[in-house]
Amino acid sequence: MAAATRIGPKFQIVIPKQIREAARLRVGDYVEATLTRQGIVLRPKALVDRGLERALSEALADVAAGRVSKPFSSARALVRALKRARRRARPSN
Repeated sequence: MAAATRIGPKFQIVIPKQIREAARLRVGDYVEATLTRQGIVLRPKALVDRGLERALSEALADVAAGRVSKPFSSARALVRALKRARRRARPSN
């Protein structure tokens, strides 16, 4: 799929609607521009959210410190263990 577009006064380009929709681009999305022998290639680019990055480093620190649980045989086994832990954590009346 190809379409012609014009470079504006601030070197901005408009990505034609049919290409935007096919690539599922939205306003505010990032694209990566790469210069190749054939020309300029634009690719959608996902940036890592800073909150996600922080949570990942906290999780890796927990693993390094040994704060991990045993592996579970299934999702159901994990849910059972979480429910048991929640019941134990509740204060007794």
